[in-house]
Amino acid sequence: MTNKLIDIVKVSKSFGENLVLDELDLYIRENEFLTLLGPSGCGKTTLLRILGGFETPDKGDIIFGGKNINALPPNKRQLNTVFQKYALFSHMTIAENIAFGLKIKGKSKSYIDDKIRYALKLVNLDGFEQRTPDSLSGGQQQRIAIARAIVNEPQVLLLDEPLGALDLKLRQDMQYELIRLKNELGITFIYVTHDQEEALTMSDTIVVMNQGYIQQIGTPEDIYNEPQNAFVADFIGESNIFAATMVKDKVVKMLGAIWECVDVGFGENKPVDAVLRPEDIDLVKPGEGVINGVVTNLIFKGVHYEMEVLANNYELLVHSTDMFPVGTEVGVKVDPFDIQIMKKPESEDEEVSNIEE
Repeated sequence: MTNKLIDIVKVSKSFGENLVLDELDLYIRENEFLTLLGPSGCGKTTLLRILGGFETPDKGDIIFGGKNINALPPNKRQLNTVFQKYALFSHMTIAENIAFGLKIKGKSKSYIDDKIRYALKLVNLDGFEQRTPDSLSGGQQQRIAIARAIVNEPQVLLLDEPLGALDLKLRQDMQYELIRLKNELGITFIYVTHDQEEALTMSDTIVVMNQGYIQQIGTPEDIYNEPQNAFVADFIGESNIFAATMVKDKVVKMLGAIWECVDVGFGENKPVDAVLRPEDIDLVKPGEGVINGVVTNLIFKGVHYEMEVLANNYELLVHSTDMFPVGTEVGVKVDPFDIQIMKKPESEDEEVSNIEE
């Protein structure tokens, strides 16, 4: 990954008595696809609006290319925003929509025409110049909104849940289109979503947020496989989270039994949380696992079966390509590498913190 482009330093923002961002620290690199991920109200859209110049932080600084841009208006920043509702002008043609910002900047007609052709080709909508927005599908309108943003040659594209209004199949198609666009343009994408699958599919880096704080920063693989706390483990995909005791390095007691794991450094006989992803739990013959249980529920999900297993009075969610009917007695195994151990917070305050990568 290349050099740092944006430095967000101790940024706080409140609306009335509602603290939305609390001394948040984060940096973003050149040519990075960074996703701000979290539930509604976590502060991700507010942070994006501060970056775009649509909100001003109460405290802290936004450093872009080594310069403080806190007081810089949106049209003076090398960041362009694509909103969920696209904000296309219905009374203008597609060409006029794309040209709008360039005309304000006083660009020549030949320059604007070249840019329109370039942008439409980039979003695979050649020949749409004279169409109007209301004649386009939702996915096509979203592409035009992106085309209008990229003709201004921003260093950073800010995307605020741009796929939220699309149906599932189109949303999945557009995820790959956005990855292609980012790679072809060679610019930084900062993407806001509450959709975990979207974040895992597209991102170089994911920033998980909750209640104005950063919970974890990492690659999609890091975030999914090595969650740093229960919120991240629960929010990213489905998880079984159990109170456990770290007996010693590489040995944990959970679900009423002793299990081998790969984690070290938690101390001896220390309370921890253990995370088991449903797809990492193996169901075998009774007696061949660490513990035994019985299947209490079964749902066919298409690519796998989802089962609930009652074992030692604990309920486990299990995903498997093999089907075990309700009532089947099973053994439960988990590869030591797939048991994720997390430090149990000593207080609620310890559960959330600003983390800089």
